[in-house]
Amino acid sequence: MNRTNMQQSKTAVVRLSEAEWKVMCLLWEEAPKTMMQITNHFRESTGWSKHTVMTFLRRMEDKKAIHYEEGGKARLYYPDIGRDKAILQETEEFLEKVFEGRMGLMLNTMVEKKALSGEEISEMYEILRKAEEENRRQGG
Repeated sequence: MNRTNMQQSKTAVVRLSEAEWKVMCLLWEEAPKTMMQITNHFRESTGWSKHTVMTFLRRMEDKKAIHYEEGGKARLYYPDIGRDKAILQETEEFLEKVFEGRMGLMLNTMVEKKALSGEEISEMYEILRKAEEENRRQGG
């Protein structure tokens, strides 16, 4: 993606904290969820109380990442941003911050540090092959 596209997509960026990503992943898997369902899901692994989850949910609402509808006895929370869009935004932000927006620089760093397994290299070849085919179909 070129810098112009990256800048355009950043206009509506929803920045999620690590904890908010956990909540979003749960909602992407199965929505809606109540605040207590979210709390119960994370209580053992994170130690989050219902007040902590309420704070996360409020922040996420303010960021327009989620919304709620009134349920029978409790609010039902739904994601407002798709997983793919959130991943793309996070990836673009990371690339820009760490690698000046240059995918090649990131890949070169990974290769130099021998951070890629044979399986990952094969997967990258397949991804690049598909991208090249798509580029040819589009006349680029």
